[in-house]
Amino acid sequence: MLLIVIANGVPILAYKLLQKRFSWPVDFGISLPDGERLFGMSKTIRGVLLSLMFTAVIAKLIGLSWLLGLNVALWVMLGDLLSSFIKRRLGFSCGRQALGIDQLLESLFPLLAVADDFSLSGEQILAMVITFFVLELFVSRVLFRFNLRKHPY
Repeated sequence: MLLIVIANGVPILAYKLLQKRFSWPVDFGISLPDGERLFGMSKTIRGVLLSLMFTAVIAKLIGLSWLLGLNVALWVMLGDLLSSFIKRRLGFSCGRQALGIDQLLESLFPLLAVADDFSLSGEQILAMVITFFVLELFVSRVLFRFNLRKHPY
């Protein structure tokens, strides 16, 4: 769970520290026929790369394989990108919360990816997804209060 939180949070901290520097969009500005960007302007190559690197390092520091950390971060980022893609198709503007979509894929994908490594049951995965959902809503408000997030969700 810690690795999921780290992988999810690193791009936010990177934005706060680096602002627009090195913030090339993952979708390269591509818009689809619906007129919306593929993922949106807040999804950057910088965020994805830093999430992958830092999560791998943290995994190693806490006694896990750096490859496991990399795997978790990869699936968190893929879940985040897919949720952004879905939100753009549903007409949600960049930065607007879609309760459930924002939390579900970012936690479910990596948990499924490492379920065998940690012998996670379906019930444990469900409990962790729910925990991430609640934790993410709480932490987002705290980060907003400390001016680390643009929105309180």
